[in-house]
Amino acid sequence: MERRAFLKTAGGAGAGLIASTNVGQNMELRSADRLPREVWIATLTMEQLKDSTIDKLIDRIIGRMEETLPCQPDIICIPESFVFPGVSHSLPVKEIAEEIPGPIIKRFAAFAKDNKCYVICPLHTKQQGKIFNSAVLIDRKGDVAHVYNKIHPTHSEVEGGTCPGAIEQPVYKTDFGVIGFQICFDANWADGWYSLKQQGAEIIFWPSAFPGGRILNGWAWSAQAHIVTSTWSDPSRIIDITGDEIAATGRYEHWVCAPVNLDKAMIHTWPYTKEIDALRDKYGQTVRVTRKHDEGWTIIESRSADVSIMDALKEFNIPLHREHIARADKTQKQARGL
Repeated sequence: MERRAFLKTAGGAGAGLIASTNVGQNMELRSADRLPREVWIATLTMEQLKDSTIDKLIDRIIGRMEETLPCQPDIICIPESFVFPGVSHSLPVKEIAEEIPGPIIKRFAAFAKDNKCYVICPLHTKQQGKIFNSAVLIDRKGDVAHVYNKIHPTHSEVEGGTCPGAIEQPVYKTDFGVIGFQICFDANWADGWYSLKQQGAEIIFWPSAFPGGRILNGWAWSAQAHIVTSTWSDPSRIIDITGDEIAATGRYEHWVCAPVNLDKAMIHTWPYTKEIDALRDKYGQTVRVTRKHDEGWTIIESRSADVSIMDALKEFNIPLHREHIARADKTQKQARGL
């Protein structure tokens, strides 16, 4: 179901959010003004979030999540296995891991249902007698929609009882687009990122213990997907498909909520310069064309509900960057007799 249709059937655009934040008609107007594939993403850090018990910690995390609600987030991501930095590093995973859905997941599920947004709840889970470092996706209705298990736990994690997740794990299709997951140490392996790229992930969420830095900017343009980090310490970030930073937490605010437009495509500029110019000439201000001259990319983005970038590319016979590379790869293999 499309986001707008869901919110309408749920009792008006953003009705649950309006009730909890008292911002009323202004929120309805912002929802109506959104582009068709505009997604508002919230992410936070564990900075200054510690308490004596898990229940009190969750109260504080939910309090920080509530601060994002005036922005009408479609999805909120919290950090990897947040119990460890928030309560105690010394707790063994077998004591904090829970079945799906367990009491921790149910707390965040209630938040998701009340506020009509997706929530990514990363924690240790018990599945078929094994313990995994997981990211649990909760949908707008408060139901568990998807579970990702960390593919590459650290040496110490495995020694502590955490099992590696399956190498191949599926993406998930939300009402706003296709999303995938990686967790923390996964950043050091290419397999997960390339698998998500092949499956068409548009946003990759990366809950983590550490911020990650420049390697994530590289994975964004390599996977041609937005990357959203949610980390124990600042910064948590939202990264564009170009690898450029859209938003980040920092000293004055330990959460961020910002829009991402998924009606956007990366093009290999040459040999499509004339076609790109013709597309821009026809659609004018209803599209945004940004050339990355050093990289040889062009980013084309819809700025109107009346223009679909994929339809416009087909109209001018412009392939996506990954399609251009795939065609060259096929040609090379044929030339090699493979």
